[in-house]
Amino acid sequence: MTAKLINGNEVAQQIREELKQETARLKEKYNVIPGLVTILVGENPASVSYVTAKQKTSKELGFYSIQDNQPATIKEEDLLKLIDKYNKDPKIHGILVQLPLPKHINETKILYAIDPKKDVDGFHPVNVGKLMIGEADYLPCTPAGIQQLLIRAGTKIDGAEVVVVGRSNIVGKPIANILLQKQKGANATVTICHTGTKDMAFHTKRADILIVAAGKPKAVTADMVKQGAVVIDVGVNRIGMTPEGKAKLCGDVDFEGVKEKASAITPVPGGVGPMTITMLMMNTVKAAKVHAGITS
Repeated sequence: MTAKLINGNEVAQQIREELKQETARLKEKYNVIPGLVTILVGENPASVSYVTAKQKTSKELGFYSIQDNQPATIKEEDLLKLIDKYNKDPKIHGILVQLPLPKHINETKILYAIDPKKDVDGFHPVNVGKLMIGEADYLPCTPAGIQQLLIRAGTKIDGAEVVVVGRSNIVGKPIANILLQKQKGANATVTICHTGTKDMAFHTKRADILIVAAGKPKAVTADMVKQGAVVIDVGVNRIGMTPEGKAKLCGDVDFEGVKEKASAITPVPGGVGPMTITMLMMNTVKAAKVHAGITS
């Protein structure tokens, strides 16, 4: 039996519609408009594309949006001053500095300079720490998107055996922390596998929910997956070009093989990817409510 497809585009659209309605409610009832600034340093084509998509989505939802473009030659101290300006701006609830930054700028110093209450990416150590103890204000966007995909697909997470392949600070570690919390939509038993894991298949074959963020094309094959598992593929790998000149993409999971064993699976593209920007928007709406003291 072929796996049910977990369509990230559909789920993302559903959440965006909810956020659009909530944004309208905040404006009408409280005169609060969620504010997001995206800071782009230089003209890295991938970064330009990401920031453009974030700005487009925020405007569609009715946010107050600022796109702040800075030259690649900006001094670190000037970038820090810019962040401080937005930290103090009451109209701005979320600050996102698009990575990577030019080599002469210390990325860690820049990320740490963002007010944790405006860190809608969820990367500030204060927010990472709060996630660890189960009191997160903002969840990192990609892991939060994974959790929403699981919940909205009707996956039983409570008590499930979850195996995460990959231990990055952006996906692996935070999704493991999110799903092991004693909370709704979590409370799972979580194992993390990585390049030092001796027998990865031993662990992955035990997973009710398998989340793969290995950064390697087709790293997980059908023989490594338990019959009926739910498989979330976070990877996006370029493996060539189509005859039309478009990039050919594949995930970290061998989709064709694994879909015959899994009960549900995310495609690449169109799975986890669309969720990341959506969760950024969700965090921005939450930040606006926190700043205004709105609890309902």
